[in-house]
Parts: sequence; structure tokens; C-alpha cells
Amino acid sequence: MKLNLQEIPRVETITKEDFLKHYFKPQRPVVIEKCIEDWPAYKKWNLDYIKEIAGDKIVPLYDDRPVAYEEGFNEPHATMKMSTYIDLLKKEPTKYRIFLWNVLKEIPKLQEDFKFPDFGLRLMKGLPMLFFGGRDSYTFMHYDIDLANIFHFHFNGEKECILFDQKQTKYLYKVPHSLISREDIDFKNPDFNKWPALKNAKGYITKLNHGDVLYMPEGYWHYMRYITPGFSMSLRAMARNPKNFSRAVYNVFIMRYFDNFMRRIKGQKWIEWKNNQAIVRTHKSLS
Repeated sequence: MKLNLQEIPRVETITKEDFLKHYFKPQRPVVIEKCIEDWPAYKKWNLDYIKEIAGDKIVPLYDDRPVAYEEGFNEPHATMKMSTYIDLLKKEPTKYRIFLWNVLKEIPKLQEDFKFPDFGLRLMKGLPMLFFGGRDSYTFMHYDIDLANIFHFHFNGEKECILFDQKQTKYLYKVPHSLISREDIDFKNPDFNKWPALKNAKGYITKLNHGDVLYMPEGYWHYMRYITPGFSMSLRAMARNPKNFSRAVYNVFIMRYFDNFMRRIKGQKWIEWKNNQAIVRTHKSLS
């Protein structure tokens, strides 16, 4: 048995009006295949180019180890020179990923290679973020702290994306006071005997190739797996739905600080309690 996933619709190009009507307003995902072929980045951005212009930068790295109480919110697991990291990506599979790396702050020169497309939403121009991963590395199923509308531009290779909207949260074993599902769920090949609620979840799947743009609506859960080494850039627009906006404010200004406080006070018992509650609350919703 597999997850109940439908293919995300794909279009070659789209007008602002059609995007707003068919995807933003109904909050449906879409892949746009030929949106950025006029960008210099479309021809230039690959791992070798990033190594050339950013090789001396020290980058934060994350892997798929479970969250531990000693670690703060989104703290990296290691650091490495970008040149060394890219050599590693090209040499062998690695679990190390770069997560939320600010393009404008770290390598302002990259701004010359792309522009902010007009999808009819006001994009946050100070927050273009890069994400890198090696073959078979992946992110845990999660949603973003600000529940933003996200445009995810992929470069260099192939990447698999699984999405769920917020209505599916009750089936996804969400860990309380966090933005993730249980980290021991393999969304590539889930064990439905262990995680029976997943049978009820209805989501989306797609594969991104170089130049593809994935629109993820507000607060969508996403799991990303790198089929080959590669990287992506996300541009975001604030949540428009008042409920999502208020949740974003709570997450940013209250939830993450409360979680860090409880980690310091209760240690690993806090993490274990949250993981247990993910099961208890999900199975309670089933009954």
C-alpha cells in the first residue's frame, strides 16, 4: 500500500491572472516548467558555479538525525566550507543538507542572476533562501514557520516533493509545539501498520527538474528528497488568510521560544513527551 497522492498539475507557462484564479485563490499547488528560462541563473546555476563564487563560505549543515533537547530551534549539526561540501555532494551520497541559506546576505552577486517574478503576490525580497542536498538526502515532513506562499525554484538535478495541505494535519502525526511530523516516519515508503492514520491522508507528489518552479500554498506540509545532488531557491509571500497569518505570528513570537524553554527545563523528556503525544493525538482523532 502507498500514500494516497495525486500528481501536482504542471503547466509550461502561466499568466498572473490564471495563476491567481486557478492556483492561489483555491490554494492548489502547481509546477511551472518554463518560468525562468530567461534568467541568467537558468544557464549558470549548477554546483560548479556555486563552488566557484562561494567556495570559501562556511555553510551550516543539517542531517536527518532526530531532534535532541540540546539543540535549539533550527540549529545546524555541522559546518563546512562550501567548496568542500560541493566536492562531497559530487563524490558520494551524504545526509548533509544546507537549509535556509540567505542568498542576498551570503552571496549578493547571485542577485544578478535572477529576478522576482510577478505572480500577483508581494514577494519578500530580503528572503531568497537556498537549499542544497546530496543524493537520497531528505527533509522531514514539515511546514514553514510563517505559513507563507512559497515558490520553489529547482536547479541541478532532480528532486521529489510530497505535499499535504493543513486539512491533513490530523493524519500526519504532527509533533506538538513544532512544525514537523514524527521524524521516524519514512514518507518514501511508510509502514502503515505502525502509522495507520497515514492511510487517510490525501496529498500531492511531483518531481522537479532543473528550471522547474513549484508553488506551495500557505502552510502546506512538504517532504523533499534529492534524487540527485542539487539545490533549490525559495521565494515567499506572506500568508493572506487571516487564520494562517495569526498562526504564523504565534509560531514566530511564542511557539519556538516556548519549545526552547521547555527543552532547557525538561531536557530529553520534553522531546519524548512530544513524540508520544504525536501518536496519542493522531490516533485519538481517528476514533
